[in-house]
Amino acid sequence: MTVETSFYIDVILPIPLERMFTYTLSAPESHLIAPGMRVAVPFGKSKVYTGIAYRLHNTPPVAYEAKPIQQVLDEAPILKATQLAHWQWIANYYMCTLGEVVRSGVPSALLLESETLILPDRLDAVPDTELSDDGFLVIEALHHQASLRIKDVMDITGKKKVLPLVQQLVAQGLLRLQEEVQEKYRPKTEKYIRLHPYYQGEEALQALLENLERAPQQRKALLHYFSEYAQQGKPLKIKDFEQKSGVSMAVVRALIKKEIFETTTLQADRIIYQAGEESVAALTLNTSQTKALNDIQNSFLYKSVCLLHGVTGSGKTVVYLKLIQEVFERGGQVLYLLPEIALTAQLIHRLKVYFGNAVAVYHSKYSQNERVEVWNNVLAGNDSAKVIIGARSALFLPFADLKLIIVDEEHEQSFKKFDPAPRYHARDAAIYLAHLHEAKCLLGSATPSIESFDNAQKGKYGLATLPKRYGEVLLPEIVLVDLKEAYRKKRMKGHFSELLLNTIKTTIEQREQVILFQNRRGFAPVLECTTCGHVVQCPNCDVSLTYHHGKRQLRCHYCGYHTPMLQSCPACGNSTLDTKGFGTEQLQEEILELLPSARVARMDLDTTRGKYAYNRLISAFEAQELDILIGTQMVTKGLDFKNVGLVGIMNADALLNFPDYRAHERSFQLMVQVAGRAGRAHKQGQVLIQTYNPHHPVVQHVSDYRYKAFFEEQTVERQQFKYPPEIRMIKITLKHKDFNTLTEASDWFSASLKNVLTVKVLGPEAPLIPRIRNQYLMTILIKLPHSKKVSQLKKDIKRVQRSFDSIGKYRRVRVVYDVDHI
Repeated sequence: MTVETSFYIDVILPIPLERMFTYTLSAPESHLIAPGMRVAVPFGKSKVYTGIAYRLHNTPPVAYEAKPIQQVLDEAPILKATQLAHWQWIANYYMCTLGEVVRSGVPSALLLESETLILPDRLDAVPDTELSDDGFLVIEALHHQASLRIKDVMDITGKKKVLPLVQQLVAQGLLRLQEEVQEKYRPKTEKYIRLHPYYQGEEALQALLENLERAPQQRKALLHYFSEYAQQGKPLKIKDFEQKSGVSMAVVRALIKKEIFETTTLQADRIIYQAGEESVAALTLNTSQTKALNDIQNSFLYKSVCLLHGVTGSGKTVVYLKLIQEVFERGGQVLYLLPEIALTAQLIHRLKVYFGNAVAVYHSKYSQNERVEVWNNVLAGNDSAKVIIGARSALFLPFADLKLIIVDEEHEQSFKKFDPAPRYHARDAAIYLAHLHEAKCLLGSATPSIESFDNAQKGKYGLATLPKRYGEVLLPEIVLVDLKEAYRKKRMKGHFSELLLNTIKTTIEQREQVILFQNRRGFAPVLECTTCGHVVQCPNCDVSLTYHHGKRQLRCHYCGYHTPMLQSCPACGNSTLDTKGFGTEQLQEEILELLPSARVARMDLDTTRGKYAYNRLISAFEAQELDILIGTQMVTKGLDFKNVGLVGIMNADALLNFPDYRAHERSFQLMVQVAGRAGRAHKQGQVLIQTYNPHHPVVQHVSDYRYKAFFEEQTVERQQFKYPPEIRMIKITLKHKDFNTLTEASDWFSASLKNVLTVKVLGPEAPLIPRIRNQYLMTILIKLPHSKKVSQLKKDIKRVQRSFDSIGKYRRVRVVYDVDHI
């Protein structure tokens, strides 16, 4: 007697659960399916999820009875084995679930969603007289329609809360519910025309032209087709034909209706770049760049990672282009990671000039359908996706033949994802991705992170340097402005020192441009009553509301809460409210009052929300349509403007005096980077730094461009106080809406960690902002020496969490892990 073999599959669901779930397969399905394909599976009572097939086997689950899958959604895997291995590493290293990585990595248009269908069951089971008015309307609609959706019921009843009504009708046996899976991605299609084969002969064509004597517009369209396109023999895009022939769409439709033209529909890419007009070979490298390129290539012979430390304006991008060219000519793929979408806007043009339609762009400002098309092109290894440029999410693409990863501005904090999980660092994840593909990884920066430079100094990474600017242009002259002295001598106009204002005027008169840096958006960060001292705060977070003058609103930059500007103090009732501090919006208003003829624009989160907002701002500044650009840290990130003569840093102290062990590192990086925007073409630029403490060691290092001295100073401090790169850190944040429950829970969690772990556990402690979105926060910091095995420590921490979750009163306390906390 033969025993029939059962087939099972482990499926990754895009939900934050620690384990995978096992489903049954039929024998034919087991031959069709492969790891990396999407499957629609039931989960819970009625939900349907899109899962990723992970492993086929013949072992049934022990704790539950496996359900059958609903359907196989792909003919071939959309994820590669290397990609799944990379995602598993991210989940393990950053202490999150594989489902959370899938949710973050796969474009949401590929994760099909289920929608509840309301179907008639026994519509006459209950007399009409026993139905409510709304219930009667729903049943009446189902007499005329095969099914309804929840939105339809809302429209019929005119109410938003309709679920109780639907559940009541289901309980009465009148309706039944069904989950329908809907594909969200739709390929873009375009209509094409070509002459019907019947009219290819000369006689038929002559007869046709005679018949069209009374339809001159149709005849004109046909003659244009023959003069321009007949010889090509290819279908012609209707849109192009309409524009070039000068006839209306109605004329084209008439020719189609008469079957003179026949139509066909073809799939089209949403993003198309024209072929490059210049060759990368035309780029000339100076002596320093040639040496740096040779050093990188030599280091790649022995090491998979190399750090390129080049001062701002030294021409690192040209070195990148040469390395990309080498891989491109061998047919491999290159991933070019940037920290800001604003940077991709400027670099796309530069890359497509040399690599044409081989450039693909992938970041969150692109629509889901556009992202799916890039995904499919990368997966297939198409020529249209040989050079992929994007923000950190581009790491998740299904590379077919990845040979080189470039992480530009590798020091940037934007490469670290904070919420939601996975809380990964794109630089470190890129290094591991390169390892899996046996590819090379190049990190580039003018101000490398302490960790990366430390790895280069210790020989773990290769190191190449570009110590001088391209074209022997001098680094900008940095001048420190003592604000304390300027206020004492009454040489301030608003937030501008006399020296800065006069230098701005001179720069504009010389037809050069100015960048002003203030790392705070809005008009003012604090609204205070001068009578009672009350500060207006967010009701959901323990932060002051920021005043935005343009919309006359007070806004919270953490939860999004906003309210109209107050006219009187909510505490004492007096109308003595005054703003404290300043942001980019206030700077823009001040400079327009001081220099009314200047053309001024702002670059911050408020002005760059649209898909093309970055491009418009950058293009306008490049075309010298603007005199002054005021911005937050967006303006520091590698933007290349040729005509900037002056950079003003409005308040260096706000950067330095932040309670964080990385405050000095970030301050140094931001100031050097924004200073580097000045004088990049032919002339030495100028940088003015306004500060109350011009003798601060970090400000002094910035003024002399002494990165090595700064690095050595920071290394000594971090060794002394045990901070990275001396050790590794894991920050654990506990969240709950009740303060007392959270305090008790965090004490329990911390005490348990101290009992189990043999490393330093600090806390629990309330963070700088102890409440966000009505959730109180407590943090625990774990310091891990490099001698300890990290994987085992993480397992011990997870074991403590499982015990913690088993305590009923702590079950709703959320635990968040931030590995390699920065």
